[in-house]
Amino acid sequence: MLNSTITVKIKQRLNKLDSQDYDNIECWQVVEAFNKAQVEWSRRQLHGINIVKEGDEQSTRRKDDLQVLLNKTTITNLTDKGDYSFLSIPGNYLQWKRVDVYAQKDCCDKRRMVIYLAEEGNVSILLRDKLKRPSFEWAETFATLIDDNINIYTNNEFNISEVDLTYYRQPRKIQIQGCVDPYTNIQSTLNIECEFKDDIIEVIIDEAVSILAGDIESGNQFSRGTDTAERNN
Repeated sequence: MLNSTITVKIKQRLNKLDSQDYDNIECWQVVEAFNKAQVEWSRRQLHGINIVKEGDEQSTRRKDDLQVLLNKTTITNLTDKGDYSFLSIPGNYLQWKRVDVYAQKDCCDKRRMVIYLAEEGNVSILLRDKLKRPSFEWAETFATLIDDNINIYTNNEFNISEVDLTYYRQPRKIQIQGCVDPYTNIQSTLNIECEFKDDIIEVIIDEAVSILAGDIESGNQFSRGTDTAERNN
């Protein structure tokens, strides 16, 4: 869907298209509200805080709607800290999905490890537990999230040669050519369109309308936008 169409639809839902009644909605406000709505919609679908209470990959619709945000990257330059190796979380990271680790030892060939995400507060307990601590023999270990890093524990038993990180990234922010962002005072030189399917964009438009309606204290449009966005999830 074109950005011009998104803008028209948002103004139409706000009753600003023909009446021009207090029509002071600028292009940067449309962009900011739509980008905010994208993030809010994505987080709600991933966590399952929606009308059908479906979260990440709990139905065919969720798999289909959210697959565009799934991203996979291979990382080989990890930092070894002895008990664990860590890698930095990408800047566009939104939510954890999985991590595949390839480990090696002098005596053996490279091996793919089974990884589970653990709590940072339980690291000491897990390292002492014979059934849960890192094991090259059983090809299992755990990882934690801390300080924008992913710590993958080795307990000095093996080395990590490669990591495949799969995660949900932030939605791509739209931009409207010629629109000046008041926060940065930079004018957009090109159009960047929304990456979601048109049916999802329609829901996000209702979400953006409720945000703008709340900003301008338009109660009817706020209620309609919120209700419609939830009813179509």
